[in-house]
This record gives sequence, C-alpha cells and structure tokens, in this order.
Amino acid sequence: MKRPPSDDPLTLPGCLLRNAAELADRTAIREKDGGIWQSWSWRRYRDEVRELALGLAALGFGRGDKLSVIGDNRPRLYWAQVAAQALGGIAVPVYQDSIAKEMAYVLDHAEVSVVVAEDQEQVDKIASLRDELPRLRLVVYDDPRGLGRDRPRWLRAFEEVQELGRAFGGERPGYFEAEVARGRADDVAMICYTSGTTGHPKGAMLTHANAIRTARTFLEAEDVRVDDEWLSYLPMAWVGDSIYSLVMSLVAGFPCNCPESPETVQRDLRELGPTILLAPPRIWENMLTSVQVRAADASPLKRRVFERFRAVAERAELLRADGKRVSWRLRLACALGELLVYRPVRDQLGLRRARWAYTGGAPLGPDAFRFFRAFGLNLKQVYGSTEVSALVSIQPDAEANPVTVGRPCPGVEVKIGERGEVLIRSAGVFRGYFKAEAATREVVDPDGWFHTGDAGFLDPRGHLVIIDRTRDVGALDDGAPFAPQFIENKLKFSPYIREAVAVGDGRPFVATMIAIDLGTVGSWAERRGLPYTSYLDLSQKPEVRALIRAEIAKCNATLPAATRVRRFLLLTKDLDPDDAEITRTRKVRRRHVAEKYAPFIDAFYSGQDEVEVTATVTYEDGRQAKIQSRVRVETVEAAAVDV
Repeated sequence: MKRPPSDDPLTLPGCLLRNAAELADRTAIREKDGGIWQSWSWRRYRDEVRELALGLAALGFGRGDKLSVIGDNRPRLYWAQVAAQALGGIAVPVYQDSIAKEMAYVLDHAEVSVVVAEDQEQVDKIASLRDELPRLRLVVYDDPRGLGRDRPRWLRAFEEVQELGRAFGGERPGYFEAEVARGRADDVAMICYTSGTTGHPKGAMLTHANAIRTARTFLEAEDVRVDDEWLSYLPMAWVGDSIYSLVMSLVAGFPCNCPESPETVQRDLRELGPTILLAPPRIWENMLTSVQVRAADASPLKRRVFERFRAVAERAELLRADGKRVSWRLRLACALGELLVYRPVRDQLGLRRARWAYTGGAPLGPDAFRFFRAFGLNLKQVYGSTEVSALVSIQPDAEANPVTVGRPCPGVEVKIGERGEVLIRSAGVFRGYFKAEAATREVVDPDGWFHTGDAGFLDPRGHLVIIDRTRDVGALDDGAPFAPQFIENKLKFSPYIREAVAVGDGRPFVATMIAIDLGTVGSWAERRGLPYTSYLDLSQKPEVRALIRAEIAKCNATLPAATRVRRFLLLTKDLDPDDAEITRTRKVRRRHVAEKYAPFIDAFYSGQDEVEVTATVTYEDGRQAKIQSRVRVETVEAAAVDV
C-alpha cells in the first residue's frame, strides 16, 4: 500500500494522528532490548507521544520552546521530538558522541529549555554543563540505570513526565489534539546543525512543510510502501536520520527499527533484513572491508571462488553501466555466482531483503559502489544537504552509476552558477540559519536559490555530477586539476586505509596523509607474526609502510598521471572529531588539518624523509594530552610493491 499525496496533513504530529487512525494496529516502531524486538503500533505511538506532550505542557513547555534529544536511536527520543512539535515547539537533536564543549555550544545557541537524554552518560554530560546553560529547565532521562534515587528537581524520569501528562490530560480533555490543530505548515519543526567543516556548526531551521514535502518528493520518486522496513541506526542529529527515519516514517507509514546498541548494528541488521537502507560512505566502506578480510582469511579454494565470481560480477556490471549487452555465457556465470557467492554475501551483510539501498552524505568511491552493485544490491546515490532537507536527487534503478548522484527529484530545480557551483531551488530549502540572518543571505539569494558550495555539472542525460566542494577544488602548479576528495575516495577503497587527506593545490605534485584501519592492519600484522603495542607503534612499522605504499601504487594506476600520489606518510593516530580533524559525519576539516599538520605538509615538498611532530589528543571530558613522535615520509614508486 502506498499513500496518496492528498492524505498529507500540514504538520508532523498531524501525520501521526492520521497514522493512528488509518494504520492503528500496524507496527510503527520497534526497539531491540535484551535481545528481544519490542514493537509499538501507530495507536500506541500516538498515546506515548500524547502523554509525554501533556506532561511537558504541565511543566511549562509551549510554543517556540526548544527540546533537544541526546542518545542512540531510541523510540522515546523520536517520540520526544514529535511531542515537542505537537505543542508548537522545535526539536533540536544533538550528536550523542559530542564532547562537552560542542554540546554546550549547540544547546546554548539553540536556547534549549528541555533535554531528553538516553542514559546516565548523557545526563552526566548535561549536569557538568548546567552553569553554561541558563535557559535549560528540565532534563528527562530514558534509562534510569546508574542514576540513583536522590535526584535534583530539574531531572525527571520519562515515565514520571508521562504520569504528569495523564493527570494534566484528565483535567483538560482534547488539549493535545487542539494544540496539534494549531500547528501550521510554515512553523519550524526542527533545527538541524550542520557539520561545521569551516567553523562553528550553524542551525538550519526546517519547517513542517520543508520536511513533509521533501518526504513526499522521495515517495514520488521511489515505490515506498507501508510494509517496508527501515533501520534507524544513524546519528539522530544528522539531518539524514531526521528526514529518512522520523519524517519519512510519519509520512509513508512504514515502521522504523532501532538496534540494541551501536555495537550490535551489524547483527541486528542481519536479523531484521530491512527492505530499505541508507548508509554514508564510511558504512559501505566498512562493509566492503569486512567482506575483503573474510575472503582473504578463507581457505585457498574459497578465496579463488570468491575472486573468480567477483571478477565475473564486476565485468557484467561494467557492461550494464555502459548500456552494452551481457553475453549469455556471462549471464550464466553470474547466475552461478549468485548461488555460490553473491547471495551468501548479501545475507551475511543483512541485505538479503533490500529492494534498494542508498549512499549519501559524501561521495562513495567508484570501486566500492561497483562492488555492491555487482553483487546484486540495488545501491544508488542520493544527494542533498541539511539546508535542502537532505534531498535533491536520486539515481533511477536502471541508471545507477558511481559518477553521478542521479536526476533531480520531481519539483527540485538545479542550475549551475559561477565557478561551477550547484544551486538548488525546491520546497525543501530551509527557512534560514537560526540567529544568523547574514549567513542565510550568503547562501540563499533573493530568487530563492540555495548556493550549495558544491562544484558540479549536469551531464547530457540530466544527471547531476558532483566534483568536490567548490572551495576545495584547485590545481597543481602546472595547471592540472586537483580534486582531493576524488583521490581520497580512491585510496579508501583499500581495506587497510581508514582515512586519507590529499594535498597538492598550488604544489608540484600530490601527497597524502594516511590513517590506517587499525582492525584490518592489525589482523594483517598478526597473521604475519608482526608484534605491535599501539596504533602509533603499528602505523610506523616499515612493513606497514610497505603495505600502504603498495596500496597507493594500485590506486595510482587508476588515476591520471598528473594527480598520482608521489609522497605519503602514516599518521600516528586516526582522525578524530574530538580533535576537530573531522566532523561528526566524518567530513575532513581541511583548514584545521592543514594548520595542525603543517610540518607534515612542509616535509612532503621540502624533500625531508622524516619529521618530528607533537600531536594533541582531546578526550571526551575535554582533557587533552600531547604525544610526541617521529614520522617517516615515504615516496611511491611507479610500480606496485608486492607485499
């Protein structure tokens, strides 16, 4: 069953009331707890939201107030956002792994008055920030473990607030429904903070109309049904989760499923077998790495079978992508590969029922993209940003390829501006940045076009192609184009490379800083009897440098000669959002990295073979420590080195 657009109410709480009436006993949301999946129907979802909203109203929460949720994906944290919106309030999800300083900035800037926290860890963070948050009146917790019995008045249990709501509602029948009816389409529903790659994150205000019309745009492009299954595991503060988990579920009526914990996502994914899955490139890269590692650890016979049918699948996928005929011999080989390799791999990854899967948030390397497509997964690229409610374009099933991000969705206008910048105009374009009118005017022109900051073009088929961030696209000193993200994605296809930062703008050649994948490289070292004590120790071993040199040489073989990596070094630690090197969505903060690792970059181009550096590590509680190390700078030869 698919919802017609005429059914859409004006607000997200209105969608909830509609679902409770039309889909009353159908499953709305599940949560795995103690190894058991627990389900709530749409009727129970509405009742939970109503009781919480009435409890918040009894405690003084009203129109225009801000409520933040902090924690892993939990039904109560989703309910809390809808409860706030039902009262005319605004939801402000926050990254659960934020350090205290980051969390304090967002909560204070957004003027949050109520926080709904998952557990003791998040409550303790908030308690340590109380003096910096003068507007914060109430903290509500979900999980009581570890919190003790003597609690301050500003701290209340979720059930306690709902109990207040039942009493409040008994005295004021119809209050909840009347408040929902007061809501308007142009009311702000949520403030989603951007990644902050160039400074403090900005709060993008998304209205109910932005959210609902964007969801409807997606549903017009894809055949989403009420019996589809969605896994809600991405950070709740990411706009992708807000739109695709919360909003899409309310508009389309399909159930969301919350895993037991971040550590059990892969196991829960296999148990659930969702029909739709969205994952950023890092998740797909991790999945690919796990498959590659298992294949490498398999018996010689299984390894040969895997590699044989992998080559067959990729050859067929390349022919299909080019619109060429696949011979009957190749089709027959693929059918055998489906039985022996492709289906077992999809099943192991939890993708056996997936009708389609999406990658978004950043570009996925072409090799990784083709791998999953070749193995029978209908993986497609989706493009959007926080300021356009997370959706601009989607690839049609028959036109998926790693080069484009698909055709603009119905009702979305795309044009290319100065310096090749992609401009968007649609119903999803945000209201503006909260308390930042000047910043809003910089990105939304008087004609309503949002300036994305991405460089790209429309190909002859009408597909949008994203090259890189406009500010990051440059040239080598000989004029050869330099797009660092393209090179980095190529490098990250290697299971041994977790992160890469390419430099070369205005320089004579490309160099890169590499963060190894500790798990994969560690397993590689153990199989060879190579002892190590820490990330730093492992990363600086000559054998590991030789391994990564070989991986870079393989990558170079697929790059234009001018942009091949000539020099590299291995970082002594992974890039970390707590150290402001990457964002919470794992986007490189290039300016900060360039400043922090300036001695490394200088060493690339001054001919040094070794450089001494002092790295600052920031712990979750804000404490810092300094690590001194000496790093070897390596040169990549033209030919690959066999390791």
